[in-house]
Amino acid sequence: MLKRFVLWDYARASWQYDVMVGIIVAFIFLTPRAWFRDQPRIPRASSIVRPAENGGNVLFVDSEVLADVPEAGRLERLRAFLKTQPSTANISVTRVEPILDSEGELQGYMAFVRP
Repeated sequence: MLKRFVLWDYARASWQYDVMVGIIVAFIFLTPRAWFRDQPRIPRASSIVRPAENGGNVLFVDSEVLADVPEAGRLERLRAFLKTQPSTANISVTRVEPILDSEGELQGYMAFVRP
């Protein structure tokens, strides 16, 4: 019986087939999310920091952080967002530039920061 179960050897619409499908569906819906470390994606400022001109640094920022923010308000919104992040709370943002791929789609932002 175990061999037939593993090899999925039961005819469709048989009660054994229905039991196997029920077990699979129960596993999908009843398995805790933590078992697979599947967590919601939270937009954040990345830890990729590179040296920039005039003694500052460049920080990569995910495009979701500034989604639906007009260009004029990006700098202030990013300053407020970085203050909420523990690793970037004490830095100041001097300018923000979008990063576009070869097709013109937004990939993220480069934030020029100073300590």
